Amino acid sequence: MKDLFITITIHVIVWGLLLTVFFFPSYQVIKSFTSITGNISLFPIISLSLINISVFYFNYFILIPKLLLLKRYLLYAIILTTSIIMFFVLSGLFFELFDFKPDQLASINPVLVKIKPIFKTNAFLMLTISILASIALSINNHLRQTEKEKLSAQISSLKSQINPHFLFNTLNNIYATAIDKSPQTADMIDRLSEMMRYTMKETQNDFVPLDEEINYINNYIELQKLRLDSKIIFNYTIEGEFAELQIAPMLLIPFVENAFKHGVNSEQNSNIRINIKANESELHLLVANNKVNIQSGIKENRSGLGIKNTKHRLVFIYPSKHLLTIKETENDFTVSLHINLI
Repeated sequence: MKDLFITITIHVIVWGLLLTVFFFPSYQVIKSFTSITGNISLFPIISLSLINISVFYFNYFILIPKLLLLKRYLLYAIILTTSIIMFFVLSGLFFELFDFKPDQLASINPVLVKIKPIFKTNAFLMLTISILASIALSINNHLRQTEKEKLSAQISSLKSQINPHFLFNTLNNIYATAIDKSPQTADMIDRLSEMMRYTMKETQNDFVPLDEEINYINNYIELQKLRLDSKIIFNYTIEGEFAELQIAPMLLIPFVENAFKHGVNSEQNSNIRINIKANESELHLLVANNKVNIQSGIKENRSGLGIKNTKHRLVFIYPSKHLLTIKETENDFTVSLHINLI
């Protein structure tokens, strides 16, 4: 409702300015050359203004979406030309109805005859601007809507690429764990079921409560800790309040997942640090790990898919509200992500 009010207000202001600039100066000139101001009516101004406004909105709401954007150019040109002629014919009928005859201006003051071409030129320019403006505005709105739909499709596609592969990997871990550590299997299945419900339900929304996203990360980390060797140093901290904030779903997990993929090897020194902070409007994620030999079965190109897609999502969803810094050395990999969630 607020956006509609703003749009209507802008249209009223723009029309007021345009009509004032094009028509009222001509009216004031004509009036200055007449000794009897009562002989000069505002009707021509009102009539031509209504013609321009009618042509604009008829073109904007009907002809452009139903013909021009569908590439029916010839039919569009014919109907637009016909409608302009009809509007002028109707205007002439109104002139006759109100007994307004432009030729009578010469009897008031001969100088006014020389002003008539200027008045007609202004009317033609105003009509041309109305038509071009309606086309430009309509095409701009169409492009924005198309871009919005394209963006939505891209984000949906990126989500579908990010979600499934971890679930399959975890199922494999559960299968392996069930053989030797069956008491832990129930807890793993319970956590995984929570994660699957989240990915299947909540990720269909554009935004989700931040605490639910954090809970997803918690479950992921708990599942990963079950397979971690005791020699691996793992530090995970959460600070701040998350209840009132929302975030795009599955946006943080690729960075956490990447740390476990590239920072865990029981035969090497492994160190993972994850810190999540939040205040009234901003979220900060820090993920750091030392780089170890990649475990067998994990391909490098698939490992980088999550972060690559997440970069795209950040640009799409938080174009000027995020700061992502990734530092990579020979031995370490660090991700720092700041997001303004308001």
